[in-house]
Amino acid sequence: MTKPSLTDLLHAAVSAVGGTERPGQVAMAEAVAEAIDDNTHRLIQAGTGTGKSLGYLVPALAHGERVVVATATLALQRQLVERDLPRTVEALHPQLRRRPQFAMLKGRSNYLCLHRLHEGAPQDEEEGLFDQFEAAAPTSKLGQDLLRLRDWADETETGDRDDMTPGVSDRAWSQVSVSSRECLGASKCAYGAECFAEAARERAKLADVVVTNHALLAIDAIEGAPVLPQHEVLIVDEAHELVSRVTGVATGELTPGQVNRAVKRAAKLVDEKAADSLQTASETFERVMELALPGRLEEIPEDLGYALTALRDAARNVISAIGATRDKSVHDEDAVRKQALASVENVHAVAERIIAGSEYDVVWYERHDRFGATLRVAPMSVSGLLREKLFEDRSVVLTSATLKLGGDFNGVAASLGLSPEGVEGDDAPVWKGLDVGSPFDYPKQGILYVAKHLATPGREGTRGDMMDELAELIEAAGGRTLGLFSSMRGAKAAAEELRGRLDHPILLQGEETLGELIKTFAADPKTCLFGTLSLWQGVDVPGPSCQLVIMDRIPFPRPDDPLMSARQKSVEEHGGNGFMAVAATHAALLMAQGAGRLVRASGDRGIVAVLDPRLATARYGSFLKASLPDFWYTTDRNQVRRSLAAIDAAAKADGK
Repeated sequence: MTKPSLTDLLHAAVSAVGGTERPGQVAMAEAVAEAIDDNTHRLIQAGTGTGKSLGYLVPALAHGERVVVATATLALQRQLVERDLPRTVEALHPQLRRRPQFAMLKGRSNYLCLHRLHEGAPQDEEEGLFDQFEAAAPTSKLGQDLLRLRDWADETETGDRDDMTPGVSDRAWSQVSVSSRECLGASKCAYGAECFAEAARERAKLADVVVTNHALLAIDAIEGAPVLPQHEVLIVDEAHELVSRVTGVATGELTPGQVNRAVKRAAKLVDEKAADSLQTASETFERVMELALPGRLEEIPEDLGYALTALRDAARNVISAIGATRDKSVHDEDAVRKQALASVENVHAVAERIIAGSEYDVVWYERHDRFGATLRVAPMSVSGLLREKLFEDRSVVLTSATLKLGGDFNGVAASLGLSPEGVEGDDAPVWKGLDVGSPFDYPKQGILYVAKHLATPGREGTRGDMMDELAELIEAAGGRTLGLFSSMRGAKAAAEELRGRLDHPILLQGEETLGELIKTFAADPKTCLFGTLSLWQGVDVPGPSCQLVIMDRIPFPRPDDPLMSARQKSVEEHGGNGFMAVAATHAALLMAQGAGRLVRASGDRGIVAVLDPRLATARYGSFLKASLPDFWYTTDRNQVRRSLAAIDAAAKADGK
């Protein structure tokens, strides 16, 4: 039997989803197929509207080896498993003569734990286990959530939290889920045979395509114990997010509350001496944390070093003692012991890591008005980890709408542990970059406007001239505005000010769930939506409801961000340009994502307005502009107002 051609397969898949075949999609599919065949790696930038999901799924399914697809957002995971994969598999079946299987796999805490649901959650203050359903008042929000969870448990086939609609609070979910460290293990658990997380793992072992998230991919790389099944091909979608997700998984933290919970959980399972020792160390740590000032700790202060050493040693003793103790008064002792061990082991591991003082780690204090101080430790860079764990023994394709920054892939490649394109070393993974473009005509569909006449934004204080500019632009656009702010404080200040000045409704992130806000914004063209980080990346509103995207300033990391400033300093110490490698790259990625909110369909028209003159005047401005879609560029404020008014009038003429 002759092997079906990639072109025929792609054509069948695109027809099945009711799409249009695009040259960029064909180029992407060919590059993915080539990488898989050659066992090499690709970085592929595929603009919005390319149809990149099919661009990688078709060659992956055609190849026949097991593929893992890791993506950052729940929305894309759902789209792949519920829409793209079922249709693609059916469409390819006549030519492939097989139906590849697919499955979704997430971390254990994403699945309902039947042991927790039926036996209760071990609690710190109570004797034995705690029946959360009895204790939560049925009229309270928590009580209602828990009752809904109990009913849902009887009907769900997956136990996956994201399949429950509407969802429940984190607090309610924590009562019926466990982390991998707290899990008893299928062989020891009375509910092991029915376990949702184990069932998901079994389905993944049998699947040809496993869809997962960046966090689980990071855990698989870092922990050493494989979570994902063996696979020959790894496709990382939304790859611009990977480094921050891996950093998040590799970050440890300690708080007095967390240490105190570990003490309480362990107290009934060890002798008095071991429990008292951990309690004393916990109190010492709490006193040190009360005086903690936010910022990086380049050297560990003596009092903190003493407290952490005491905590580490006491935790080590408790871990040894827990293994040997049998307390007859404790109900369901295995579950209680497992939760206590997980808590104490985490305290021990983080304290040990900070005391070790690796030059590759950054340690800092954070303070939160409500939760007090937190001690954090994160890797200076995850590039070495990714280079070692990601690119060995499999072909890797990384794709996103934003991988080329300043005109090439090398900035993103460096963050992934790759050498510059074309440079080959003894152990350097070989990779190629490909930009397949976008089906959109950016110079005709959009304008990039930089408000060059405004004052340069300072660190503090309101920007009166910026508020006036913002108000005028929104008026000219007739609403239809997505406001992207570099801080929540900036978004709130703008919303409060403009609600008093304009007739247009202004929605503010945090006042309602993100999904509801986006739905309301999309439904009413007069409405504006203001917010911060998740809006820069998570909004997909084609059509006339979003014809003006405003960025209040270039989103550089805060100068007092301990991890970013440490990374910048490290680059400088090694002879590089820390500002460009860290701060400018961070800003370029966010701006590229933010600007991508404007044109989501071939009929979209609009303006991206940057209210920060540095984009036009600073030396690094050209690097940032080269990272954005190729919009028509201007600094002429009158031209922009006329264009916005014309776009608004055209939308109204169409009845929108």
